[in-house]
Amino acid sequence: MSELFTIFISMALVNNFILVKFLGLCPFFGVSKKLGSALSMSAAVTFVMVAASAATWLINNYILIPFGVEYMNIVMYILIIASLVQIIELFIRRTNFALYNVFGIYLALITTNCAVLGITLINTNEAFSFIESMVAALGAGVGFTLVLAIMSGIRERLELADSPKAMKGLPIAFITATMLGLAFSGFGGIV
Repeated sequence: MSELFTIFISMALVNNFILVKFLGLCPFFGVSKKLGSALSMSAAVTFVMVAASAATWLINNYILIPFGVEYMNIVMYILIIASLVQIIELFIRRTNFALYNVFGIYLALITTNCAVLGITLINTNEAFSFIESMVAALGAGVGFTLVLAIMSGIRERLELADSPKAMKGLPIAFITATMLGLAFSGFGGIV
């Protein structure tokens, strides 16, 4: 049980996809302007991470390895991720069209989000069991959510701040992300 906890904390804080591994930066900067849209995007990314981890683990262990075609893993993983994102996009469009409009292009970009592909490759490279893969994906999703929530809270406050014209918008977001990255790199000394 302590090993699962270590995997979870490692993926959420120590090896955070956005601030430590620099994966998933497009939705990080694109959707982190408002807390509501950031949390919605985080939920969608977390769901895709967990579902993709489950599907890719099954395909890797029951199809690719037995048939000796492990070299096809990236192609299969991308196919699985793209399919899952299309299903989520259809579901959100039919159930909450306003949320679908908020996401805009970023929902489709989950397909090419390196963080989602990254977790599936980490699960494979670390030879995690099914449960360990699920915990790692959930930890990565929680870390993704945590960072997006922090960044969106900061960016909402920065919109009200009296900052220089040249620093408004994306420039101050880059500086803020750099400071957050430095803060999260401190977690590397804990584990």
